Amino acid sequence: MLVSIVSAVVILGLLIIVHEAGHFIVAKKLGVRVIRFSIGYPPKVWGIRRGETEYALGATPLGGYVRMLGDEVGDEPGSEDTEGYLREVELDLLAAAVGEGFALKGALERADEILVPIAERIGRAESGMPMALGATAAAREADAEAVALAEFHRPLTVKERMLLEEIARTRAIEPAIKALSERHPERLLERFRQRAFPSQPLLKRFAIVLAGPAANILFAPLLLSAIAMYGVPRILPIVGQIQAGMPAAAAGFRTGDLVTAINGARINSWQELSGTVKSSNGAPLKVAVDRKTAAGVEHLTFTLRPKRQDEKTIFGNTTPVWIIGIQPHGEQVIDRVGPLRALYQGFADTAGMTVALASGIAQIVNGSTPVRQALGGPIMIAQMAGHEAHQGLANIAMFVVMLSLELGIINLLPVPMLDGGHLLFFACEAVRGKPLKLRHREVALQVGLLLLAALMAFVIFNDIARIVHS
Repeated sequence: MLVSIVSAVVILGLLIIVHEAGHFIVAKKLGVRVIRFSIGYPPKVWGIRRGETEYALGATPLGGYVRMLGDEVGDEPGSEDTEGYLREVELDLLAAAVGEGFALKGALERADEILVPIAERIGRAESGMPMALGATAAAREADAEAVALAEFHRPLTVKERMLLEEIARTRAIEPAIKALSERHPERLLERFRQRAFPSQPLLKRFAIVLAGPAANILFAPLLLSAIAMYGVPRILPIVGQIQAGMPAAAAGFRTGDLVTAINGARINSWQELSGTVKSSNGAPLKVAVDRKTAAGVEHLTFTLRPKRQDEKTIFGNTTPVWIIGIQPHGEQVIDRVGPLRALYQGFADTAGMTVALASGIAQIVNGSTPVRQALGGPIMIAQMAGHEAHQGLANIAMFVVMLSLELGIINLLPVPMLDGGHLLFFACEAVRGKPLKLRHREVALQVGLLLLAALMAFVIFNDIARIVHS
């Protein structure tokens, strides 16, 4: 149980980081200010600020988010939005004055003590005091820049200068932020719009939102390529234990037989052998084997019909499968390929898995696959993660690949609250030539939240029902 929980937390954490890193990297590249990069949802249990962004861990682990400037902005930024922006500017100044990775809480408690004296020194330099009254404006500006550079170790931005000027006037940070946000100066709004997500051109917003699912989908072939280069264990199709009373025993199979082909198709691994038998639907199989004897290798062919039997799954329930009654002997080889071949193979395999996953989702939607059978929640993921972890590195890596693809594809579904829902809003905006009204977006997001909450409740109940009935 502990292995299952730890494996699930590590795997989900990795995939969340990949997903959110997609949003984060593209947003930063396109000039949008990222306020927080969080793994897990509030309450926050840890955080550190680097540059403009706080990196945090939340107590609720099933998810994560990238909070960008202006995420909560309506049609036009108001005084509350400006106030929030100024508080970020305050943190920029504190970080520059105290140093990167500073203790955020401690620095905020001493914010007035740190920034007010600096603002006053810059203000005195700009006013020419205690310099000679005849000093030129250029000389006063140079002195102010020198003070700022000495205190903050970098030049000041326009918004930082505006806040420091107000702090020097009010001699406290809170009233300075309140006064500036109430005045709503156009210069400050202009800087806000330059860095805020809602103010970006449509294509930029589309790219930022698409980057999350795209990161998960791209992660799959890259991980597959790495696995292929590292080496994938392949269990050879050599017969081990033979079950009495089953088709293989009746046909004359022996321990040590090497299965080389089924119905004329080459068999290279136990996985291929098992898959071919299970997909036979009970049709007769012509199985070619090589058997070592004292005289050499004997080439034999057996014809047998698989038998249907219930098989216990990792979830505790049973499912009917076609079998012939043999177990693998256990010998395996490690298959490795070069970088170029690994990349080709990784992308080709990912394309095949993507088609299969999309087809599976379509079958759930049209009712061909029962929802209870197809959907699982965090408990099922933990069970599967624990099972694959016991099978080895290659198995757990393949499980990560499948989950990453599923996460990417599901997030592209046009459901409000998912990335696909936001992309749908942007598509409507492109057609209409203007964004959807704020109240319409809010209603859609509320409906999406309700649907996702209902889905989460369903899959958790479904997981519990599987355990109870196993």
